[in-house]
Amino acid sequence: MTSQPGAKRSKSRRKKRIFRRIGFSFGISAVIFLIVVFSMVLFSKTDVPNGDDGDLSFDTLQTNENKLPSLQQYTARDGEKLSYRYYGAETDKTIILLHGSAYHSSYLQPLASHLSENDVANVYTPDFRGHGPQTENRGEADYIGQLEDDINDFVKYIRSQQEGPLLLGGHSSGGGTVIRYAGGENEPVDGYLMLSPFIHHTAPTYRPDSEWSNVNMPRMIGLSILNTFGITVLNHKDVISFNMPEAVRDGTETLRYNYALQISMHARNDYGKDIASLEEPSFVMIGTDDHISKPEAFQPLFNEYSPKTKVSLLPDVSHFDVVTKNTAHKMIAEWLDHYDGP
Repeated sequence: MTSQPGAKRSKSRRKKRIFRRIGFSFGISAVIFLIVVFSMVLFSKTDVPNGDDGDLSFDTLQTNENKLPSLQQYTARDGEKLSYRYYGAETDKTIILLHGSAYHSSYLQPLASHLSENDVANVYTPDFRGHGPQTENRGEADYIGQLEDDINDFVKYIRSQQEGPLLLGGHSSGGGTVIRYAGGENEPVDGYLMLSPFIHHTAPTYRPDSEWSNVNMPRMIGLSILNTFGITVLNHKDVISFNMPEAVRDGTETLRYNYALQISMHARNDYGKDIASLEEPSFVMIGTDDHISKPEAFQPLFNEYSPKTKVSLLPDVSHFDVVTKNTAHKMIAEWLDHYDGP
């Protein structure tokens, strides 16, 4: 017995109504979801920085103003004038050192001076975009990955100034930026130095109980979701603040970051892939008294993803001591002295 044409049309209409209802429900759910996500971004607030540095011990920083070179400038691809300091040496070896979050290149002076005065390396210490005493749009990047583009431009600039091996190093978030740079399609360098690097908040090296930063988690989550869908229009919103003590502030610090800048200053979500990209000679140094990261987690992590990377733990050394202490300076200089080039 065959179905009647009317019965087929009725069945077809029922199917169409069901699909329309499903589509309508899905559309309503998507709208509600986006409203919730946009609300997380627009109406949450980032905490005001307080005077607690989260055991970073800023009082250990010992910048010698008499040895601090004056700021010079190079031009990034967008026309922005970005600042750097140069420490010259009688050698053809050169290293770029990137500073950590909230501050700028001046605190790297003790390490840079040691390396240059002992003719270990020429040292360049750039100020990240949005940082330093001479900057516009403090705490802001225009897009995720802009710092990598800036470093690319700086590497090209240094190549025009110096012959010989060129290495890239960084401290704290600057060390995380080094790892991110290694994992991208960037201008090649001849080696990597990472001092107490902040890798990623999901990495085993991350210490969640540190009081150094205040993360606006609802906004971070919301912007992460929006960026997954290619929506970047709100990446200028601030997502983190830093608790630098009042006593060491002088108006040149950068206590808030927008989303684009914060994401640009550590390894990508697939941090293992970025670490595995450290194919050139590389060296990680972390102090056993570092209160920002978990020192004991670095060796297993790099053994897994980059076993050729040298990892050294310095006893009784803090987060800033890797930059200021003479024992750290000597170990870094020894590694650079034994570096034979690409």
